[in-house]
Amino acid sequence: MDKKAIVHILEEMGTLLELQGANPFKSRAFHNAARALEGVTDDIAQAVETGAIRKVKGIGEGIARVITELVQTGRSKDHEEVRGKIPDGVLAMLRIQGLGPKKVKVLYEKLKIDSVDALERAAAGGRLAGIEGFGAKTEANILAGIQAVRSRGDKVLYPVAAGLAGKVLEEVQHLPGVVRSSLCGSLRRRKEVIGDIDILVSAGERDRPAIMERFVALPAVSRVIARGDTKSTVELDGTITCDLRVVDDAAFPFAQNYFTGSKEHNVEMRSRARKIGLSLNEYAFTPVEGGKKKRLPLVASEQDLYGVLGLAYIPPELRENTKEFEAAEKDAIPALIEEHDLRGTFHCHTTYSDGVNTLEQMVSGARALGWEYLGIADHSQAAAYAGGLSHADILRQVKEIDALNGALKGFTVFKGTECDILPDGSLDWPEKTLGLFDYVVVSIHSNFKMTEAQMTKRIITALKHPRVTVLGHPTGRLLLSREPYPVDMVQVIQAAADFGKAIEINAHPMRLDLDWRLVAHARDLGVPIFINPDAHSVDGLRDTFYGVGIARKGWLRAADVVNTRTAARMRSFLAQKKT
Repeated sequence: MDKKAIVHILEEMGTLLELQGANPFKSRAFHNAARALEGVTDDIAQAVETGAIRKVKGIGEGIARVITELVQTGRSKDHEEVRGKIPDGVLAMLRIQGLGPKKVKVLYEKLKIDSVDALERAAAGGRLAGIEGFGAKTEANILAGIQAVRSRGDKVLYPVAAGLAGKVLEEVQHLPGVVRSSLCGSLRRRKEVIGDIDILVSAGERDRPAIMERFVALPAVSRVIARGDTKSTVELDGTITCDLRVVDDAAFPFAQNYFTGSKEHNVEMRSRARKIGLSLNEYAFTPVEGGKKKRLPLVASEQDLYGVLGLAYIPPELRENTKEFEAAEKDAIPALIEEHDLRGTFHCHTTYSDGVNTLEQMVSGARALGWEYLGIADHSQAAAYAGGLSHADILRQVKEIDALNGALKGFTVFKGTECDILPDGSLDWPEKTLGLFDYVVVSIHSNFKMTEAQMTKRIITALKHPRVTVLGHPTGRLLLSREPYPVDMVQVIQAAADFGKAIEINAHPMRLDLDWRLVAHARDLGVPIFINPDAHSVDGLRDTFYGVGIARKGWLRAADVVNTRTAARMRSFLAQKKT
């Protein structure tokens, strides 16, 4: 089991212990250990093998045994024992915004509420208002939260689906008889959240039964839903369904295109095929019924398929039937940004605020990625819950960064801050402190329940400040968890253009904010775009990968993203914005 999965289990154990009313120190120990493990930069398996895991501050002997067991066997008896004492429905209630372990525990113990359905009935019937800490407003919020959870369905974040799909694809593509293989569906289009996984392979008829037999028996499969010779459906790790389809190799490019989607893109593809006398389905071209018989074109790849329709190749990320067909007709599909185009990133946190790695560790992690620079933007003083820095802390950090820059060769550390936008639109730092930074990220972390007009005015007021460089996570959304606060992003983007400010694509997979649907609009207005990971650990730096996916969906080229610039050009850009 890898580090990320172990961190998740430690967090879950802490939460489960809270639900059970265990000693608070014990549950807190698991949460602290999860955080400590996030900060471990060494290989986790090696740390277990050498015993180094027991020397990590924040990980005690008992939790080290749990980690060791998870690394070596992929399971933990302690986790399974604790998990078995809490009904699945109680855990599901934690997905409702505003319901933490303490409140769920009260509902479970006092009202015997053990599922989301039972909670909905109790809230609708006014049964919660009599419990201390609950009231009519809480009931209304819970009912709204339940509807939000149901509207999201069984979707998962992109990294969860991509991780499971990657493991399955790695196994399937090497099975005897498999000729070609591909991920398809919304995962290939790099959508923010994923409903299911689609995997396609080509193989001969004789090999298909054996391929399906191996597929449904993979270690990640928790349940077989349906099994056939050309399609099987399974559930992976009790989390998401996965379809495997097998086609003849001649049909592979057609199936790959069709099952990638989107539905609207496919409809337009079929419409364009009919205009040249061809019927297009997921397996082949055929002559239009009643039309002239004609020689069918050879199609060996998706590129060929688009070529037959007189179109340039359309990358999967753009297949949402927005404007891709018009661009492909003119051979005007841009060369989209690639992950290797990034030369560094900004909006990163350290142990000075709520990060789990030190400044030096974050810099080492960035250099290991081959970057030229890293921007550090720890929280401002108002974010006390996130270890917001004092002015004295800033002076210490500035001194440390200056020392690092004096010692490093070929790498630059930029001094920044993530400064809270206060409710009236003013900034959390005074002018004197703001002058210490190379750049300023401004973000909202509190007072979400303003009207749309108030929130829009709040952000625009902040963007007018001459020291502001970039707007961080513009809508405050947390995918599958928290809805965006009400804000008119069209007005905000226009204000950023008017005042010469940048906007980030926050690449944290729970945010992916700016939304891809607005990215191209911001670019068209001349708003500089950053791809920032909001990294709180060395591992978090790699989240820029998800931001690149959103940038590609927003039609961005490398030149459209600020942090593809060299360190020298980046220094010049920030100096210009500062003055």
